[in-house]
Amino acid sequence: MNPALPSIIDPSAELTPGNYAETETQHLTKYLSFMLGGEQYALSAANINEVLRYSDITPVPGAPGFILGIINLRGDVVTVIDARAVFGLQPHLIAPQSRIIVVEIEDFIAGVLVDQVAAVIDLDASCIEAAPHTGEEASARFIQGVYNVDEALYILVDFAKLTELLPH
Repeated sequence: MNPALPSIIDPSAELTPGNYAETETQHLTKYLSFMLGGEQYALSAANINEVLRYSDITPVPGAPGFILGIINLRGDVVTVIDARAVFGLQPHLIAPQSRIIVVEIEDFIAGVLVDQVAAVIDLDASCIEAAPHTGEEASARFIQGVYNVDEALYILVDFAKLTELLPH
């Protein structure tokens, strides 16, 4: 394993750009796993710019409920989205392990607040199963599939569709 791509992320660490790439193994792809409401989710690391510790978020009056506000990221304004609200989960108090995953969606940069970042994991694309049909829930559009490994079930998400929710 490449030492630049740790298998477990130190929850106090920040990830920086360039540490995420598709592996040289034929079908393995890096994903970042994170927790929301006690469930494990995973996001393709190719879309991640970095992971930040929680910092103060400035509310934006009139923004939709799933938008927590904005942060200043080295001079750039980044919209922060509450992943719990997107998936219809109950609000959660910010804890020391809360993180903001900064993702790039087309030409848009967004921060996604999650309960905890868990690990960088390698997933075999051929083993990804279709997402189960759970009804007409708005959050279902963000579920790319599921991955079952070693008694762990990961819900794979695709935040590229977040731009559909944002005001234009």
